[in-house]
Amino acid sequence: MKVFLTGATGFIGGHVARAYAAAGAELRLLTRSTSKLAGLEGLAAETVMGDLREPEALRTALSGCEVLVHVAADYRLWVPDPNEMYAANVEGTRALLRLAREQGVAKVVYTSSVATMGFRQDGTIVDEATPVSVEAMIGHYKRSKFLAEQEAVSAARSGQHVMILNPTTPIGPGDAKPTPTGRILVDFLNRNFPAYVDTGLNLVDVEEVARMHVAALDRGRPGERYILGGENLTLKQILDRLSAITGLPSPTVKVPHAVAMAFAFFDETVTGKLRGKEPRATVEAVRMGRKKMFASSAKAERELGFQLLPVYSALRSAVEWFLEHGYAPPIREQA
Repeated sequence: MKVFLTGATGFIGGHVARAYAAAGAELRLLTRSTSKLAGLEGLAAETVMGDLREPEALRTALSGCEVLVHVAADYRLWVPDPNEMYAANVEGTRALLRLAREQGVAKVVYTSSVATMGFRQDGTIVDEATPVSVEAMIGHYKRSKFLAEQEAVSAARSGQHVMILNPTTPIGPGDAKPTPTGRILVDFLNRNFPAYVDTGLNLVDVEEVARMHVAALDRGRPGERYILGGENLTLKQILDRLSAITGLPSPTVKVPHAVAMAFAFFDETVTGKLRGKEPRATVEAVRMGRKKMFASSAKAERELGFQLLPVYSALRSAVEWFLEHGYAPPIREQA
């Protein structure tokens, strides 16, 4: 089985690449000129250089592949030019699906996001059938992923064999960038988390997410969405678990959303617009935080064999990885 995989230098994609390699797949990986390849060390794979914003150049890369696994996405909660995000996430996905059809690729696994689901402020647990529309998408990242997912659904309805996976918030080793969620852990480890807001996330073991990317080939139904989640936890519960793992104190001060919004607006204006750097807090992230992103993975459990795993071990693995790679000083030095 020859697999063309996008996003292998990212957090989820790196784990997906290793899951496919373990399954005996012949891998062809998309990289960019700016990609850091350290995470691919020891992986037997062919690499090709390209960019989702220039998809026509990927036609040859898809030639001879039986499977396309499209994990890559522009995942930022703040971006100077939103058009770049839509070009990569929406237009890039549309073009890549078209090229896969033209090159005779038999199956496609598309990595969407739980962000496309219809979350509520009251913490209602949602699933794939919960009503949602693009108008409910907060910010450019969510909106672009929703529109990209619609491209995948449309392709499946037209007869293309496309399965759609919706990971929640993956946790585990190897989050090198790190992702916005990884930054929560890094900030905690560096004692830069003095307070918290009333929000909630669903955390999932990234290795189980990767395993499902392989399982979906045989078990997934074209055009169907599958939430891949773990535990529904408030932010305070997550911080308390990190405290139990590390011995570092969990914050006890809860900040109202209005205060967090004011800080985010200030940080986005000064750090983002005036200094041209990515702010630590964004208005979009605070707006998203008003909704607890609690979700059910029952459908993936039934149809894909997804395992609902406690997230504690994945959190511990992530903490150990961040410490080993110098994202924070050793815990004993912080005592």
